[in-house]
Amino acid sequence: VAGVYLANGASHGGMATVLGSLIVGAILLILLGLSGIYQKIINTLVPAIVGGTIITCVGLSLLPSALKILSFKAAGNINQNIEIAAITAFAMLVAITIGLRVPQLQRLFKVSSIIIALVVGTIAASMMGQFDWSVVNDASWISLPQFTSLHYGIHFSLPAILTFIVIYMVLTTETTGTWFAMSAVVDEKISKKQWNRGIIGEGLSCLFAALLGTTPMTGYSTNAGVVSITGVASRRVFVSAGLWFIVLGFCGKLSAFLSAVPAAVIGGIFSIICVIIMLNGLNVIRNLATDESTIYVLGIPIVLTMAVILLPAKVVSETPQIIQYLLGSPITIAALSAIIINLVMGNKATSKDRVEDPKVDSITKGPVVETK
Repeated sequence: VAGVYLANGASHGGMATVLGSLIVGAILLILLGLSGIYQKIINTLVPAIVGGTIITCVGLSLLPSALKILSFKAAGNINQNIEIAAITAFAMLVAITIGLRVPQLQRLFKVSSIIIALVVGTIAASMMGQFDWSVVNDASWISLPQFTSLHYGIHFSLPAILTFIVIYMVLTTETTGTWFAMSAVVDEKISKKQWNRGIIGEGLSCLFAALLGTTPMTGYSTNAGVVSITGVASRRVFVSAGLWFIVLGFCGKLSAFLSAVPAAVIGGIFSIICVIIMLNGLNVIRNLATDESTIYVLGIPIVLTMAVILLPAKVVSETPQIIQYLLGSPITIAALSAIIINLVMGNKATSKDRVEDPKVDSITKGPVVETK
């Protein structure tokens, strides 16, 4: 977004071009779902071994951010940040353990484990002086969001549109990995209709975001980890959460409070979620009839994922802009490499016969409360 904004004169003209390009890209995503092309691409290019590899790489690629950016490099004293992250993670594990060991308390502790960890971590951070209450005090109770599309207008530019189409494809690849992760967590295969509806929903969210004057929306991989931990996969819960976020958009103090939660608290929770996502990916692969070729389908994308994460920023900055977009997304690199290697190897790994309760997640051993 920043690159297109600056390349088109910044100020009003740059933002108008960004919004126009986002709208066109979002419409293309919607058409991809309405035509059924997206589901056909998935069925052709992404068998179970590739899907499992993508899920594994999703968790693996997010873990360094949880540990390094959110915990070690967060604002404040590094020793205190590590302590806060550890306290938060420990509180979360205790809540999950109580929920698993005491069925009567499952809904209270396991389902609410992330909230409990957030509260404990925030209290610990506040006691260490790491929570900035002035941000909350300065915020007003009622605040009206500004719709920048009305201020900047909308302008269409072919080069900018082509750039954002590439970016949308990168985001779609990441979102596909998120959906595979969610499918593994709830142990429910994604239907053809769901694939198409998913990409239509992705396009609609990006379209509305652009019309309101903000950046595109995308499904985040940590959602799969949250579902795995809490056991709650009800669409009604996500709709309710969306409504709450709309309310938060009009309540300045609540928004300020959430934004003031220290990064180390988020990092402590995030690290556990990343591990759970990665293990769910390995669990998908474990249930496949594999041969030697599948080792490369799994192994090489993992190597490339770590290579992209560890690649020096200076090297990335010297590459063409399109390559920078790709290198900025380890999940996309992992997905593309897994698909290509699988096609070259001609791998046809299939699911083994297995007998297990489809309502029980094999990693967390906790029942999925609801998936409807």
